[in-house]
Amino acid sequence: MNKLFRTKQTINLLPMKNLRVILFLGIALVFGACSTQPPKQIKDSVTIADGTVSGSFDESTGITTFKGIPFAAPPVGDLRWKAPQPVEPWEGVKECTEFSASPMQATPMPFSMWTQEFIAPKEPLSEDCLYLNVWTPAKDATEKHPVLVYIYGGGFSSGGSAVPIYDGMEMAKKGLVFITINYRVGTLGFLAHPELTAESPNNASGNYGLLDQVEALKWVNKNIAAFGGDPNNITIAGQSAGAFSVNYLVASPLTKGLIHRAIAESGGAVLSTNALARGGSLKSAEEAGVKFAESLGASSVEELRAKSADEILGGPGLRNPIVDGYFLPKPVSEIFANGEQNDIPVIIGWNEDEGFGGTPVPAGQFKERIKQLFGDKADEFLEKFPIKTDEEAFAIQNDLGALQTFGIQSYKWMLLQNEKATSKVFMYRFERDVPYADGMSDFGAFHTGEVPYAYNNLKMSPRPWTGADYKLADLMSDYWVNFAISGDPNAEGLPEWEAATPDNLKAMRFNSTSACGDLPSIELLKFLDTFYSN
Repeated sequence: MNKLFRTKQTINLLPMKNLRVILFLGIALVFGACSTQPPKQIKDSVTIADGTVSGSFDESTGITTFKGIPFAAPPVGDLRWKAPQPVEPWEGVKECTEFSASPMQATPMPFSMWTQEFIAPKEPLSEDCLYLNVWTPAKDATEKHPVLVYIYGGGFSSGGSAVPIYDGMEMAKKGLVFITINYRVGTLGFLAHPELTAESPNNASGNYGLLDQVEALKWVNKNIAAFGGDPNNITIAGQSAGAFSVNYLVASPLTKGLIHRAIAESGGAVLSTNALARGGSLKSAEEAGVKFAESLGASSVEELRAKSADEILGGPGLRNPIVDGYFLPKPVSEIFANGEQNDIPVIIGWNEDEGFGGTPVPAGQFKERIKQLFGDKADEFLEKFPIKTDEEAFAIQNDLGALQTFGIQSYKWMLLQNEKATSKVFMYRFERDVPYADGMSDFGAFHTGEVPYAYNNLKMSPRPWTGADYKLADLMSDYWVNFAISGDPNAEGLPEWEAATPDNLKAMRFNSTSACGDLPSIELLKFLDTFYSN
């Protein structure tokens, strides 16, 4: 009793200054002990806005992979043909170790130049498809890695994030948080209809697949810090329809503040060269939607929503982005011409042998075809590009097949960005003939052929790769990573890649030996620009 009393008494008799010191030290020790606790490890689990997810940790690489994380509610039932809705939060830990279903589409089958490594898994396919996948090199959420979000191609009618050549492991090993996303395709992703417009709070319909992409980007901005990613350094990248998507996203007011750099491989929509780039009106798309409903015997959207996904796929295919007044308030060309797009650095380019020119015909037939293609500009074309032999005819047909849909979009994008924006443009042409094995055909540097190189994924394909191919894949993926880090692909030890301007028409020419040189096919590009711009 006396001992306890004396202790209390001693404390009570301490000078107030010393008492404050003791209290301060006690608090510091408590909080110091808390602060020394190691951060939660990403390989164990990650808590995001909607719940907690776990992935797969690869001991050999240090990469943690999360597959099948929902970023929006399943667009089924009454949510079919609506803008993506919030995810229903969950309790406990959601295991995210397997890819989700791919978007509903015709069963993907290899064809032409696109063998199995370029095709989404055959099964499962489902309308319940709004999920994304994350590969991260981070150990905990204190890290700030640049983020790249990849958007697949497929003509807006097919595709999925689980395609083997989109795997994110190799890019994560180079320091990126790499993400692939699903979005709705075909009629399920792009149907417009007067009733859908009327029920929308945005007075718009169609473009649901593009709104899915915006929703995924919102998810990334909200949640990626928990995976060790930097929400203030997000690059979007895509190929073919994915590149068209990138162009639309750069143009859309809905992505302001969500994206910081962009890579568009073989695609763009700044010129109306084809249906995917045309951006028709909401009214015309609604009319097409009414005809679609009639073709299925449906007199209302309610009846359309009662149809099975297979029945919807059995109707006339609708897949084109439109100027809906919401996602796209005006055509992309007008947005860029006014300088109203996201002013961000871009990498844009195309492949030498895209493969979209159709079967080549001899010189005489090609001259007749030129009249059909260019009308009253045909004589000017033949004067600028005289065709005397079949070989010359075949060569220029190959060039036109690559330029009319893809190359001219890159060229015009570069011109408009230099005119109305301040961020740099880096152009390229992929010229490496992709190896082919027994049972395959030689399609040269074909459409999509650059993807396994750009993302260092040659391992995902059974082709007979050589040392030159692996060297090129390492180089391209280094450029893509550098660009995601800083907005500039250059780094010490790499061939210099000059930014392109109207006064410096340069492009990186990717091949067994890669170097920056004069923009290829420039005279043909200038002709096409004049033709399509008038």
